[in-house]
Formats: sequence, C-alpha cells, structure tokens
Amino acid sequence: MSKHLKNISVVGFATVLSRVLGLVRESVAAAVFGTSALYSAFTTAFTLPNLFRRLLGEGALTAAFVPTLTRELERHDRAGAFRLVSKVVSWLALVTTGIVTLAMAVLWNADTVVRIAVGWGVHPDTAHRWMLGADLAVVLFPYMIFVCLAAAFSAACQVLGRFAEPALSPVWLNLAILSALGLGASWAWGDAARMRLLCFGVLAGGFLQMAVPAAVLWREGWRPAFDLQADERVREIVRMMGPTVIGSAIYLINISVSRFVGLSLNDAAATVLNLATRLMELPIGVFTIAIATVVFPLIARHAAKEDWAALTADYHKGMRLVLVINIPAAIGLALLSQPIIRLLFQHGAFRASDTALMTPVLVAYAVGLPFISFTSLTLRAFYALRDTATPVRAAALSFAVNIGLSVVLMQWLSTVGLALASTVAVMVQAAFLQSRLTRKLDGFTVVSLLPSLGKIVVGAVLMAAVVWASVRGVAALALPTKAADLAVVLGVIPIGAAVYGGALWLLRIEGREDIEQLLAKVRAKLG
Repeated sequence: MSKHLKNISVVGFATVLSRVLGLVRESVAAAVFGTSALYSAFTTAFTLPNLFRRLLGEGALTAAFVPTLTRELERHDRAGAFRLVSKVVSWLALVTTGIVTLAMAVLWNADTVVRIAVGWGVHPDTAHRWMLGADLAVVLFPYMIFVCLAAAFSAACQVLGRFAEPALSPVWLNLAILSALGLGASWAWGDAARMRLLCFGVLAGGFLQMAVPAAVLWREGWRPAFDLQADERVREIVRMMGPTVIGSAIYLINISVSRFVGLSLNDAAATVLNLATRLMELPIGVFTIAIATVVFPLIARHAAKEDWAALTADYHKGMRLVLVINIPAAIGLALLSQPIIRLLFQHGAFRASDTALMTPVLVAYAVGLPFISFTSLTLRAFYALRDTATPVRAAALSFAVNIGLSVVLMQWLSTVGLALASTVAVMVQAAFLQSRLTRKLDGFTVVSLLPSLGKIVVGAVLMAAVVWASVRGVAALALPTKAADLAVVLGVIPIGAAVYGGALWLLRIEGREDIEQLLAKVRAKLG
C-alpha cells in the first residue's frame, strides 16, 4: 500500500495547490462582487456546465471508462488502450457540442419564460436574478466541452499511473480566473465589464484544463484520431453509463434546484452557498478525491481479476484514510467557521453581515463532510463492481430527501435550511449505499473499520477540546480582529492537527505501518 500512499500524497499535494488557489480565487471574487445579485447569478450559471461535467465527464463516463480502459490495457497493451481513448473522446466531443448548442439556444430565449413567471406572481427582483443567471449561462456553457474532455483525458492518465499532471490541471482554471479578476479590479470598470472578463477567464481556464492531461497522454504515446466507429468496448461503456447518467441527472437536478431556490430567496443566498461549498471542497478535494483517484483504478483492477480479498482490503485502507482526515476536518470547520470566513472573505465588498450569514451555513455543511467523503469512495466500489444501478437508487433517495427538506426548512431557516437539507440527504445516501454494498459482498462490512473509527473519535474529541481552549486563549489576548483570526488559522489549526495526529499515533491507528514505510523511503531519498 506504500506505493499507493505515495500516489495519494502526490495527488494530494497537487490538489492542495489547486484548492488553495481556488480559495484565493473565491476570496478575490468576493472582494470584487461581494454577495451581489450579479455574483449570485454567476455562481448559479456556472453550476450548470459544472454539473453537466459531473454528469458526462467525471461521473458517469469516468465510472464506466476506467474499468473498461483498465481491462483493455491489460489485454491489448497501450495500443489498444489508446484506440479506445480516441473513440471515447470523439463521441464525447460530439455529444457535448450538441448539448451545449441546445442549452445555449434555450437559455438565449429565457426572457420569455421569465416574463410569464412574473405574470404568475414571481417577484421582479427574483425574475431579474433569473435573467442574469440565464444570460451568464449562455456565455459559460462552452466550458462544459473543455472540462468533459479533460475528465476523459485525466481518467486515461490515471489508468496509466500518471496522477500528478491531471491533478494539477484545475490549477490552470484558477490562474486564468485570478488573472481575469485581477485585470478587472485593476481598472476602474463597472461590475458588468468585470463579469465579462471573469467569464472569459473561465473559458480560457477550461481550455487549459483540457490541454494539460491531453499533453500528458501525447507524451505517453497517444495520438488523437477522430473515430466514431462503435465497437463492443464503446457499447459496453455506454451501457454502464446509462444508469449512472440517470443517477447523475438526479444529482444534477438536486443541486440545480438548491441553487435555483437560493437564487430565488435573496441576492446573497446563492453566493453564500457557493462559498461555503468551496471551503468544504478543500478537505474533500485535497484528501478524499486524492484517495479515491488512486484507489479506484486499484480496486477496478482487483475486480477485473476477481480478487475479492485484495479489493476489500484496499477499499478499507482507502476508507480508513478518508475517515482519518475528514472527521477532524469537519469538527475543525464547525468550530472555526467564523474566523476562517472572516480571514478569507471579509474584505472589499464582502461585509461583516455576510460573514454572519455564511457562518451557520458552513457549520451545517461541515456536519455532512465525513458522509460526503464516505459516499465518494463507496460509489467507486460500486463502479469497480460494475454496478451502476444502485447508485441511481441512492441518488433518487437523496434527491427526494433534499427537495422535501429544502421546501420545509427554508421556510424557517432560509439559506441555512438549504444547507441542512443537503447534509441530511447525503447522510441518508451514505447509509443506503453502505447497506447495499455489504449485501453484495460481506467483506465490505464496516465492522472491520470500527476499531479505527473509535480511535479517530477519541483523537478528534481531544483535538476539539484543545482547539476550543486555544480559541478562548486567543480571544483573551484582545488582539485586533484580523490578527486574532490569523492567529487562529496559523496557530490553533496546526496545534489541533498535531494533537490529533499524536493521539492517533499513540493509539496505534491501523495502517500506521504503511505511513511509516512511506516516511522511511522519503528519509532514505533525502539522506
């Protein structure tokens, strides 16, 4: 497992850079636009191509493509694998171009629908936000083509054992957007001109996201060829994608409705939900996705060989790492939500009132962090077993719970209600998936994880106590607000992490030997 831990650390390091730049990007955007209706419309509009990316790219396609490409690589070496890559990329380019063209045509005429909605009693302010979102979505939708192709290229790189470069590809999106925001902020332009620059930055960044993993495949020997001939492997991928597309479509509707409802509530809701989600994506993106990225091809290989013992062993190792990181991350986000938000976002057009609005939203999301991470890896297990139907049922259940609770809770808790509904929905989804996974194979039971989970909880409780006491100590110093927040982020967080890590080490958390082997190899190389 030490080799795979090394791959996880490589992906994690690359993703750290991407996520940190993503937070910087959101911080700069919040300073430029605040929680205005224009920026809420942008976050909602950008959700649409991003969710289609998950639908056709990182979700259904990757789930079907990785196991099939893995078998093709084992049976027909790289030549056969590269032919399959060209076929998949050709079909994906054709399908995404068609969807983008249709979506842009529909959104171009959204003003008619909005006028009808106003006639039915929709508030003019809500209608204005809807129109802003539709106009921006027309501009942003081509991003979907780039990022879906990027997902296919990245999946192929992962099967070939190249993890770092695909993990770095989102860096180019963040750098392009930051460049656009910096250019807009440096000139005395209005918000409309700055928003046009921001949209251009998204499109430029999407192209670079596609180009980076494609260049890696080129260096590995792949040469692009437009090939729409459908053979049995392509048909197999389509068959496997079918149920997953339905499940992802449910998820797509789920998230879109939440953002749409947020856009309907007030000017700030969609922006606040987006920023809270971005903070959540730091531990998810840096650790959970890194672990899942490495573990998925591994367990897919075991499934292809029908080596069930190795499959469940590596699955549990990956799940243990997910829980080790995300349980304390959730507690830390909940305890330190306010100083983190103030430090990262409260400047420029983002006010103290926006921090007060966002803090409980982040706490509500943080509770669901371990369950989101758990679900991410559990879904990979179903995909490795070539079961795409169960994730569809899980997505449908999650959708029903989320929509039902959103309608009820937003009446009492507004934006926080939407976050709570999302958290409960992912909890239900995690429980459903785990129960069905155990039915498929006894080795997937969580019983073997309980000793590790007990040690994680003990370490997390100790960490929480130290963090709580440390925050009170910083408050007693009566420092200026920014200085106090900086002390919490740069001082209290590392102290809490050290206490937690030390506790797990003393409790001899399972899997410690793999980490020790990895550290020994690092020391040997440095020596």
